[in-house]
Amino acid sequence: MTRVEVYLGLGSNLGSREVNLLQAVNRLDEALGMHPERISRIIETPAQGFEGPAFLNMCLLYRLPVDGTPVEQATALLRTVKGIEAAMGRKADEPLFGPDGERLYHNRIIDIDILYFGNEHIETEELTIPHPRIGERDFVKKPLKEISKPALRSAFPEIFA
Repeated sequence: MTRVEVYLGLGSNLGSREVNLLQAVNRLDEALGMHPERISRIIETPAQGFEGPAFLNMCLLYRLPVDGTPVEQATALLRTVKGIEAAMGRKADEPLFGPDGERLYHNRIIDIDILYFGNEHIETEELTIPHPRIGERDFVKKPLKEISKPALRSAFPEIFA
């Protein structure tokens, strides 16, 4: 069976942060029907772009069976991820951008980002893969480097330099 390597980044800075991350992993496992192939260590980082409690962050690698086109499958995964975030208490109405178009950052009980979907470059209204701000975020790059495979590092050398 053909599989696609999918890297996810998780973060939490509200409540029982480690419990939130582990609960998100369990919910992902249940929704995807499998455990991750690789799990990074959990790291603590200060909030970026706003004042708030420190975040705990981690990355996961899943090897998902290929089921449809990359865009269809990644979009379905995005809906799964957003459903998990909502079920854990993340509010869907949290604004992403301010009135002047600036990106807004805020506290989160859970944040799950699709970082990579194989070597695909996907650009839709809902989704951009690879995640467009990986290179700016050490809180993603550090755990991602820990679990990434050589093929990913070769495909995206600018992130892993």
